Amino acid sequence: MRTALAIARKELSIYFTTPWAYAVFTAMVALSSFFFVDLLQKFKQVQDMARLMGWEQMPPDFGVYRNLTDGVVVQLWGTILIITLFVAPFLSMRLFAEEKRNKTFELLMTAPVRPIEIVLGKYLGGLGVISATLGLTIVFPLLLAAFGRAESGTALEWSTVLLGYGGLLVWGATCMAVGLFISALTESQMLAAFLTFSVLLPWMLLTGVAQSVEEPLRSVLSYLSFDSQLQNMLKGVMDVQSLVFFASVIVFSLLLTHRTVEAQRWA
Repeated sequence: MRTALAIARKELSIYFTTPWAYAVFTAMVALSSFFFVDLLQKFKQVQDMARLMGWEQMPPDFGVYRNLTDGVVVQLWGTILIITLFVAPFLSMRLFAEEKRNKTFELLMTAPVRPIEIVLGKYLGGLGVISATLGLTIVFPLLLAAFGRAESGTALEWSTVLLGYGGLLVWGATCMAVGLFISALTESQMLAAFLTFSVLLPWMLLTGVAQSVEEPLRSVLSYLSFDSQLQNMLKGVMDVQSLVFFASVIVFSLLLTHRTVEAQRWA
């Protein structure tokens, strides 16, 4: 495990000493800020309408705008979920592909390091950078907590906010695991990013596909969909089934990566 941690530190140092990670951080903050401001404006408009008409006269769909947690933060987490789908492939693409392109992969394979330590080290490094990227977004609920107001005295329901944020971290960890496996298959970073996105997006959209098929395939596709597994967590509902699902995807992706690296070591 010590070797894996050393590799993780090396990966993190590479991320944070190159402009690429900071470009991703900037993109995440810029996009999240845009949608945060847009959600706040819509929340304010609905609140103003409710004061004039009363909540009883408002469309049922506007009920989520009764409080900042459901009206802004939960919807913001859903938006950041989509942004992460685009960001994660560009963070995971270099983990193995860069080693192969720079011809240092063969050197790594001849070092007295087990393939499982290499895989875990690189994954932990990727996990650290995706956590840092998503960590920047926690500033938005903090701003609401500092400047927002509610009749109950607490602007946000922090249990809902933090569980939703935990769902984002689980999603980020899953994206990095899938991206790590695909990065191990190629030496082209852009191809690794494209293939990772091409895998994650359809997997995310399985819920829509499930609506057009019959049972029992509908239930199977709905269960396998990332989107359906994440919805309860983003809304602040603890779902053990979803945690088991994502843990299984992560472990399976790491096992595939380990087998790939081990095969390439003896090729």
